Amino acid sequence: MTLTIATPHAIGRPGYTMLLPCQPESVRRARALVSSVLETWGIRSLAEDGEVIVSELLTNTLDHTTCPMARVVIERCMDDVVRIEVADGSHTRPQLKDDDAAAESGRGLFLVDALSWRWGCDEYAWGKSTWAELKTMTAAPSAPHPVPASESAR
Repeated sequence: MTLTIATPHAIGRPGYTMLLPCQPESVRRARALVSSVLETWGIRSLAEDGEVIVSELLTNTLDHTTCPMARVVIERCMDDVVRIEVADGSHTRPQLKDDDAAAESGRGLFLVDALSWRWGCDEYAWGKSTWAELKTMTAAPSAPHPVPASESAR
């Protein structure tokens, strides 16, 4: 039996946390959580990228640590920013490698970098948290369009 706990944050930024065993089947659960949360927040358009990001971050934990559990967090940092985070007990920082199309593995962070607005890794006494942020396509107030110099002279 595996332990899976998903809870909404009671206070602070809106978000959800899921504690997962470091096993391959946990990647599917993390993807489902991201998809469900983004749909709940009405930003389903980010689900595909979010699912890839959480898959890559959690797979890095599975492949490069011996941690028994990982924590997945999805937060709405601002109206237009969603953070997807995977925390584990390892102190080994992830390394972005060059994209090698012929390689069978090692492109996870390259994908995270390509799909996210920004990403990073925060270190703590207990381990680390690797995260990526996605920007939503919220409508910004209309700004006047600049008039090309050729038209303003008319």
